[in-house]
Amino acid sequence: MPAPRRPASRATTRTRRPSTRADLGAAQTPKPVPPTAAEVSHRRAGLTTRAAVLGLIVCALVVSLALPLRTYLWQRSQISQAEAAQQDQKARVAVLAAEDQQLSDPAYVAAEARRRLHFIKPGETAYVLIEPTPEPMPSGPSKTGGAMTTGVEAPWYSQLYGSVRAADGEAK
Repeated sequence: MPAPRRPASRATTRTRRPSTRADLGAAQTPKPVPPTAAEVSHRRAGLTTRAAVLGLIVCALVVSLALPLRTYLWQRSQISQAEAAQQDQKARVAVLAAEDQQLSDPAYVAAEARRRLHFIKPGETAYVLIEPTPEPMPSGPSKTGGAMTTGVEAPWYSQLYGSVRAADGEAK
């Protein structure tokens, strides 16, 4: 096996050490080489391709999440409507329960029977007040020249005749 080759002298392989900090920075940073036109267009094409792929992935995520999100929002609105209806029903049940409790009271039932049905207890005397009726309107010709009266106070046949005249266009 041949022995590895060593450099002929150490002096030829070593570089000169810089003596100051300015020389140190200058010695280690190579001068930038301007990129060629082919390299620039290749970088732009790579960036554009990456952006297109990223945009495609984002669009796919948006499309795949749109339907579940819409369904979720629709279900939340249905739940809120059902909760509102439930609150209304609970309020109605409370009103009906109070009415049921009130109707279970015999004193309330007796008072309502007296008020609505005019019931009386044995030994009591009932008085019924009758409202006076208005004086009836004359059904014949009036004093204003023999014309029949029309309107709410007129008899039904006068109202019928007045509506026929109004339909024919003869009404005054």
